[in-house]
Amino acid sequence: MFATLTSKGQLTLPKEIRDRLNLDAGAILDFQIQADNTITARHVQPDARRIRGLLKSPHAAPLTIGKMDEAVARQLRAKHAPDRAGSKSAGR
Repeated sequence: MFATLTSKGQLTLPKEIRDRLNLDAGAILDFQIQADNTITARHVQPDARRIRGLLKSPHAAPLTIGKMDEAVARQLRAKHAPDRAGSKSAGR
């Protein structure tokens, strides 16, 4: 079986391999390179530890619209703020 690497470094696994490994979109593969440059891949089964901390505690108070707006504004200011270190040296 062959697969072609795209200019973005992506490849499509042949259907026979996807079927045999029971792979769907979003599946995680672990690649290993052997001493003879042989590449092996194995399907990594989802692990509950990967999503730890994803959900908030049921006891946490919900955010208000005002707090969400403040957080968004703070992020936008930080993202679009001029680089202070660069502006001092640019003027000299």
